[in-house]
Amino acid sequence: MVRIRDIDHLVLRVVDLDRMLRFYCDVLGCTIERRQEDLGLIQLRAGRSLLDLVPIDGPLGSAGGAAPGKEGRNLDHFCFRVEPFDAQDLRRHLEAFGVEVGPVLQRYGAEGEGPSIYVTDPEHNIVELKGPASG
Repeated sequence: MVRIRDIDHLVLRVVDLDRMLRFYCDVLGCTIERRQEDLGLIQLRAGRSLLDLVPIDGPLGSAGGAAPGKEGRNLDHFCFRVEPFDAQDLRRHLEAFGVEVGPVLQRYGAEGEGPSIYVTDPEHNIVELKGPASG
């Protein structure tokens, strides 16, 4: 039997690597863990998980077909569990970077029902920022 604990990593094909690095590192607080230039891969630490960015003009990224954009994404959305989850502080921080922040809604996640917000990265990937389960 397979027992999944949490997300290990996600891979996003990207058009503008520098802009995506600024969003995930400066805005959301990820850090660059390692680069594999021969593959065209940058791995970002996102809490206990990794988020891999692969430019579409690199060896890995070019294997995926058309570039992501408004007309077609590689992923519907992904969710980062955020702690602490202070909706006002999150909104203030994100808006300071010009990020449009969706409403705080109760949504079901791996830990149960709890608050979350949706934001969109510079290449139109939807990112859910999730707080702890309520009650």
